[in-house]
Amino acid sequence: MKAGRATLGAVCGLLVVATILRAAAGETLAETQARFDREPDSVHKVKVLEKLGNAQFDVARHAGKSGDHGTVALTLEKYRDNVRAALDALKKQHPNAEKQSEGYRHLEFQVRKGIREVDESLLMASEAFRPPLQIVRDDLNGVEEELLKLLFPRRPVEAPPTKPPTEKQP
Repeated sequence: MKAGRATLGAVCGLLVVATILRAAAGETLAETQARFDREPDSVHKVKVLEKLGNAQFDVARHAGKSGDHGTVALTLEKYRDNVRAALDALKKQHPNAEKQSEGYRHLEFQVRKGIREVDESLLMASEAFRPPLQIVRDDLNGVEEELLKLLFPRRPVEAPPTKPPTEKQP
């Protein structure tokens, strides 16, 4: 009888610890989001986004495993909005991405990671939640393209295919 109570007590203790950790994770995410929103320096904002994005991906993965695809979609939409805010701040404070590339490079890496996370979520999502996730993916792809153009503005433009020269007949 005592062993059963001890086991029950241990299980209850683990549940309490898990609840506290979940609450702490939510507060950490909220605190990180608040720090991101308050950050005036764009490069630091991108670095905070790395931590915030990782926390958001953890929330999305956990929600996806439990079948809460609405939370997945909302979390990844918020991530996309944060990415846009970080890019806008970079463009405003450091308009020349070639010469001041640190923040842009970090953001581009983070966006690639975000695209992978959205792709994984798309695979697990129910049919009703795929369109919003696809919009998030398309938006992140657009941001990545914009970042690459800002970082490498002089890359060769794809020329249309040329026709092979025709021989002149005499």
